[in-house]
Amino acid sequence: MDRIGGTIKQKYQKFLDDVVPFIVPRWLFVVGILFYFVYRIIVLQGWYISCYALAIFHLNLFIAFLSPKIDPSFELAESMDDDEGPSLPTNNNEEFRPFIRRLPEFKFWEQTVISTLIAIFSTFFDCFNVPVFWPILVMYFFILFFLTMKRQIRHMIKYRYLPFTHGKTKYKGKPEVKS
Repeated sequence: MDRIGGTIKQKYQKFLDDVVPFIVPRWLFVVGILFYFVYRIIVLQGWYISCYALAIFHLNLFIAFLSPKIDPSFELAESMDDDEGPSLPTNNNEEFRPFIRRLPEFKFWEQTVISTLIAIFSTFFDCFNVPVFWPILVMYFFILFFLTMKRQIRHMIKYRYLPFTHGKTKYKGKPEVKS
């Protein structure tokens, strides 16, 4: 039994290793299965709790994706003198610390796919079809989303970090001296 489980794990890891370089197709696959899930929810007129739980889980993953691995608000050693706390370097005299995500992009993608497939699987069973008034869930999710993103954006502004590489200044090294 362990041999079969080991073989399955190896094949799954091989598949993951093979799809790593294909960022756009991976995320297009996620969009496709999310559309399929939403289509099932609309057609079946139920499973709103599964949809709500999936949305909350995806929000949690997104926040982890936007957050730094080492939270600057916890680094108090440097911040004893400052009122604002530690921040990323702003001039050449300060130490450069690259932005490292708490949840890397590939793990974000993998967890999104797995959770969406589980949510789709849950729509095949009536025991997960709990009757609820879905507009309340939608309203509550949007309130939660906006409050969470507001807090995250304030954190990003306060500690001066940008979790995306688009729009960042790219520094060039010194030109080579030809002799």
